[in-house]
Amino acid sequence: MAGLRVFVSSTCYDLSVIRSQLRIFIQNLGHEPLMSDYSDLLYDPRLHTHTSCVDEVANADVVVLIVGSRFGGKTVPEALAKLDFDVLKNESKSTKTLVKKDNLSVTQLEILKAVESGIPVFTFVDSAVWHDHSLYEKNKDKSIINEISFPSIEKPETASFIFEFINFLRHRARGNSVFTFSKLQDIEDTLRRQWSSLFQKLIQEQRTKAFEAKRLDNLTEQFEDLKTAILTSIGTTNERDVARGVVRYRRLLDFVKSLGIKDHNFLIKGQHLWDGLLQYAEIEKIIDAAELPDEFLYRRRNMNSPRARMYLIKRDGTFFELRTSTDFFHSLSLEWEAFMELPEDTREIIVDALSEMRPTMGPLRYIREPFEFYLHESLMKDIEDSDIDVDNS
Repeated sequence: MAGLRVFVSSTCYDLSVIRSQLRIFIQNLGHEPLMSDYSDLLYDPRLHTHTSCVDEVANADVVVLIVGSRFGGKTVPEALAKLDFDVLKNESKSTKTLVKKDNLSVTQLEILKAVESGIPVFTFVDSAVWHDHSLYEKNKDKSIINEISFPSIEKPETASFIFEFINFLRHRARGNSVFTFSKLQDIEDTLRRQWSSLFQKLIQEQRTKAFEAKRLDNLTEQFEDLKTAILTSIGTTNERDVARGVVRYRRLLDFVKSLGIKDHNFLIKGQHLWDGLLQYAEIEKIIDAAELPDEFLYRRRNMNSPRARMYLIKRDGTFFELRTSTDFFHSLSLEWEAFMELPEDTREIIVDALSEMRPTMGPLRYIREPFEFYLHESLMKDIEDSDIDVDNS
């Protein structure tokens, strides 16, 4: 039975004692440590050792990062090519460390690969380094920054590289916890508690998931039984088609109602294309959320409310948020085409029946302010929050 593979990333020379003791700790827990200084990694003779280290990260289940006083060696271009920096820029709102890629160390590249691969990273920063990081944050935009000596950093010229990488980690959209340590026991105690709590949470989530799946299956079965009973009790073929239409097109017509279309004649009379429906609702532009600035996407990702995937901009500048996938939007367009193919009398009965029902809470939300203003305000709020983070550091 395969054990948990724990990749330990740090500079080796200055942290050799901690690494050796941490290896024993990981093994005693029944896990498999992956450490470059113990030949646990495959060093492909066709590649540079830096590249091999980066490649091996993808084989880990968990990564433990230890940040000490040393920066380590700068990485080679071959290893840099293994990372997608466009993806990484969306992972944190502090990306200064990614601007000058040549200043990245091998250890930092290992962690970036873990972040890109979605592997959990448990970050530990030496207490003295963390203290100096706070000093750096308060003075990094001042002219005196190059004159400040940081006692915890072995080589002064590498201080900003270390501190900005810490910023990248602590400003991630998720998995941004950073723990400090002054002795090995601090790391062991934290990992023991974190991994135990994570295991407990996974068990609870699995139990809840199984319960919800069973509940959903029961509801689905009851719904199908009810639908069958209703349809079989309806006399004529046309009446059964209408009943099926009410079930099939409820989601579509709820969406149409959410657009503010109240004229039933538009839905019943004539044939209208999907684009014609959007024009009738005064929708002039559709924006995919992925096309918006990274700062805006980062902020929306960290809000508790469901994140919008598309924006439907109206003629007056106000807009709708569509909080579901683009596939859902495309499926609605196909449903609209099918609905338009129905006879007008059938459409009328379906529309009348659904208009008497209470609309469901759909994924469309109307915002009564210009989209450009909304976007600008969100970006400005992000800048203000960033300034507050710096002031409180």
